[in-house]
Amino acid sequence: MKQFLVRVLHMLTGFFLFALGVVLTISANIGYGPWEVFHVGLAYQTGLSIGIASIFAGIALLVIVVLCKEKFGLGTVTGMVLTGLFVDLIIYIDVIPVSPNIAIGIAMLIVGLFIVSMGTYFYIRSAFGAGPRDNLMVVLTRKTKLPIGVCRGMVEVTATLVGWLLGGMVGIGTIISAFAIGFCVQITFKVMKFDALTVKHETLKQTYDNVFHKKF
Repeated sequence: MKQFLVRVLHMLTGFFLFALGVVLTISANIGYGPWEVFHVGLAYQTGLSIGIASIFAGIALLVIVVLCKEKFGLGTVTGMVLTGLFVDLIIYIDVIPVSPNIAIGIAMLIVGLFIVSMGTYFYIRSAFGAGPRDNLMVVLTRKTKLPIGVCRGMVEVTATLVGWLLGGMVGIGTIISAFAIGFCVQITFKVMKFDALTVKHETLKQTYDNVFHKKF
């Protein structure tokens, strides 16, 4: 039971850090990351908050993933909900000011990307399943037979383009985010001495069986 609770704590910590990093990149005010462009654009068009818009986007992606018979876990479901709620909470309490200039904006963006990377570390470490966006990338890779990097790029470019058409901010920060996030994740994982490839994610059914059969 202790091990299971520690994993849940890691998962929740990851979601909060991820949300905090996202808000920092938005407050940098020099162009949002690809998915934030989409979420903010969707929020503009629907009147929803950014967090709730991201939750609805996650649900839509999860439906696609399920229809494609891709497995998902506890973290897949709770992540898209809690991360969105955390984003709205952080924006609501207004503790992160909007950047007044591009220099501070770039600094905020980089810090935000590293916090997102740390959140990713905790989230993946919990092994409760990949998020809907990552699952979509896997689905596209299997369906198209294209390299996973190409599929990831297709997803990011599509999210950015649709988000921009909806009114999301695209700028130098968008370009920096697209190219820098991979390096930030790599550096973070190296510092934490963490190999994501060794993690065996648990499906929702496996978690259910473990909880009720006490296989911790």
